[in-house]
Amino acid sequence: MEHQQNDAALLEEAGAIIRNGGLVAFPTETVYGLGGDAMNPSASQKIYAAKGRPSDNPLIVHIWDYSQLEEIAAELPPEAKKLSDAFWPGPMTLIVPKNDKIPYETTGGLDTVAVRMPSHEVAREFIRVSGCMIAAPSANTSGRPSPTTADHVWQDLNGKIDAIIDGGAVDIGLESTIVDISEDVPTILRPGYITKAMLEEVVGEVRIDPGIISENEHVRPKAPGMRYKHYAPKGDLTIINGAQDNVVAYINEASAKAVAEGKTVGIIATEETEALYRTGEVLTIGSRDDEDSIAHNLYGILRSFDALGVEIIYSESFSTPRIGQAIMNRLFKAAGHHMIDV
Repeated sequence: MEHQQNDAALLEEAGAIIRNGGLVAFPTETVYGLGGDAMNPSASQKIYAAKGRPSDNPLIVHIWDYSQLEEIAAELPPEAKKLSDAFWPGPMTLIVPKNDKIPYETTGGLDTVAVRMPSHEVAREFIRVSGCMIAAPSANTSGRPSPTTADHVWQDLNGKIDAIIDGGAVDIGLESTIVDISEDVPTILRPGYITKAMLEEVVGEVRIDPGIISENEHVRPKAPGMRYKHYAPKGDLTIINGAQDNVVAYINEASAKAVAEGKTVGIIATEETEALYRTGEVLTIGSRDDEDSIAHNLYGILRSFDALGVEIIYSESFSTPRIGQAIMNRLFKAAGHHMIDV
């Protein structure tokens, strides 16, 4: 499997792999995607197999031009144009009713399709050069932290896919906001960098789907990653929520106890608190004054703890004002919903 820097010839080669039914990992502004031809049922099946992903978990179709959305939608509500004008290219995925051009293998058996136009220059050029719409979930083993560098992709998928386009570290580090516009009121199925307030400025009322926080196995997921434990490191992760002093005291006490029992411990701290922890591997996720830094570093830190082989991880909670909901949504899933209030 080639691990390539991007240039025109290599993108052309990667595009040919897609046209021939193969799989290519590529950078986007959110995380690295694992791409296959969205119109090719066997390419979608290969994506599920490479990731070890449940096949009822829909794939997002990546496009480079709005006309491609029109080509695969059965109908487009007025919100489609308003939202795409406001936020595309960018980290927003729209869910619309699909037509027959997109196979059920790509949509996880659903009559809706999830579509996004990435803003990452390499991603856009790759999609254009391939001549295909590219179905792509995150380029990681299912359930693992999403990949924010080509090396993360290599760790998980080396030998399982045909090529990796190396575009360096991604910008945002959290997957796109998913907005379902296939029903009456636009509904957020996955929070992300584009927030509810930003969406409401463009289309008025926007709801948040209860499935985001539901652990009910019977809620059929309409979007990627709504139901399964996700983003999980190998160590046992617990989020500690409360006033800073209480959180630090709790984590210090719990860490000391775990170390005394012979366990290895990791702690996710911020620049404001890193000096206050006394035991374990302390990794700093960023500053509370810069929530983008927290989003950007989250998955890399979870993977770093895997590399360090820690058995128990404690994390502070991050209810930052703008994208705190998106950050906590990922952290909550990574912890299997294990949070302690102190």
